[in-house]
Amino acid sequence: MSFFNNLKEGLFKSSKNLSEGISNIFTKTKPNDVLLNEIEDFMIQADFGVHVSQKFKSLLASKKFSEEELKKDNFYKIFSEEISKILKPLEKNIISNEATLQTIIICGVNGTGKTTTIGKLCKLFKENNKKVVIGAADTFRAAAIDQLKIWCDRNSTDMIQSEVGSDPASVAFKTIEYAKNNGKDICVIDTAGRLHNKKNLMEEFAKIIRVIKKIDPNAPQETWVVLDATTGQNAITQIEEFQKITSITGIIMTKLDGTAKGGILVAVADRFKIPIVAIGIGEKEHDLNQFVAEEYSQALIKDL
Repeated sequence: MSFFNNLKEGLFKSSKNLSEGISNIFTKTKPNDVLLNEIEDFMIQADFGVHVSQKFKSLLASKKFSEEELKKDNFYKIFSEEISKILKPLEKNIISNEATLQTIIICGVNGTGKTTTIGKLCKLFKENNKKVVIGAADTFRAAAIDQLKIWCDRNSTDMIQSEVGSDPASVAFKTIEYAKNNGKDICVIDTAGRLHNKKNLMEEFAKIIRVIKKIDPNAPQETWVVLDATTGQNAITQIEEFQKITSITGIIMTKLDGTAKGGILVAVADRFKIPIVAIGIGEKEHDLNQFVAEEYSQALIKDL
């Protein structure tokens, strides 16, 4: 089955919720101002965020449809166009064509599927003939290291690790050192999802970045945050917190199959304008893939 077909199945809950919600709004004839308010309220409930919802309401109002013209078909056409406008500029290739070593730091709170996502990324890199090494720098959780090792063994990928509780920055340094000495194309560094408080998290991130720059002044080339779609608007807070620590260059959103509120990806894109690297819609190896705005929009509104 193609990833697009998987995506359509994965977004079934969100697509169904959107279709039923909008259909209910347009069931009865209502004044345009009432329709617009109901559309705005529904979009906010579907996690498109206040800003996107208000912007869309204003756009519909500016079209000056008569009550006979403001129908479901017009809504869907404009909705599809606007979603594409927001998402299309943020497409980002997972696979870099750079000839030099590319170091990617992966961050995200515990529970987002960060470790599993790294394993799936590893598979994608290998499928594109990239030589990869993984650094298990989430040294605070033995389970994270063990899980990462399983994924690396499955994909025949080298992994650098240390004892539980060891210095994460040291693991990151050794990983890049190994990558340079062994002709690797990509070096992926896992990081701790949650520490005791924000101050410790900031200090650890700062130390990792400071230490790896000693061996590669241009590292990290990328810093990608993994977000769980089922957390809704909390994903926005997570990005805000991580951006206090380091510049985020890409977003990977997981568990889109677990929510009926697929609007969160649009809300995040509109708010931060950070490129979207990949999306995940399941637990299997092939359930993470390159983000393509048109495919996402089509899957989201397939039943509309």
